[in-house]
Amino acid sequence: MSNRELAKSIIDCLPEDKLIFIINILENIGEMSGISVHPEFTPNEETIKAMEEVDEMIRTGSGEHFSGTTADFFAALEEE
Repeated sequence: MSNRELAKSIIDCLPEDKLIFIINILENIGEMSGISVHPEFTPNEETIKAMEEVDEMIRTGSGEHFSGTTADFFAALEEE
């Protein structure tokens, strides 16, 4: 069994909530090695439209602005 296969096998045995630690370790090793370990991300059409909408809101100062606590914000969301 190769080191890569062994690593994948161990990762498959770990609980989902512990994988963030493995991700952090792999990111750090990648940085120390001078390589990017992040996969390429190509946003879908819905994401592109949402980003364009936010850019327009920032440019024009439009959109709904909220001021208050996080608790207030979630309470407002629950009312909708």
